[in-house]
Parts: sequence; C-alpha cells; structure tokens
Amino acid sequence: MTSTNLAARTLTDLVLRRESRLTRLPWTGHRPGTWEPEPLRWLGVRGLYVAYRWADRHEAGGRARTSPIATVADLIARRP
Repeated sequence: MTSTNLAARTLTDLVLRRESRLTRLPWTGHRPGTWEPEPLRWLGVRGLYVAYRWADRHEAGGRARTSPIATVADLIARRP
C-alpha cells in the first residue's frame, strides 16, 4: 500500500506539473536502457546453449582441458 500511495502522489504532482520532493525522486523521469531486439537476443541465447552443449560433448570425449568452444562461448557471454 505504501508504494501505491507514493506512486499516486508522485503521479499527481507530475500531471499537475508541480515541483515537489516527490517529483525529484531518483525513479521519477528515469529512462531505462535499450534492450536488444527480441529475435536477435533469442538467437544469441540459443546459440550459446548449443555451443556449451557441444563443448560438454567435446570435454566428455576425454579432453583433459576446457574445450576451446567453451572458452569462446565464455568470452561471448562475458563470463569470468
């Protein structure tokens, strides 16, 4: 209830163009970052799943070290 009350009072001040403490809150006027276009994001995620699956099969075949496929997938996924 508290957040609903706060949001309603803030929205009232914004609609009436009143300058108040509520209209200066950090979340008022916040612009979210851009998102990737959905088909490209989905293809990227699916591609990484396939790459990790291949890397698992590669490593299950008796490799003593991390598969190069997994190394490249980690770089793409920005994993440490």
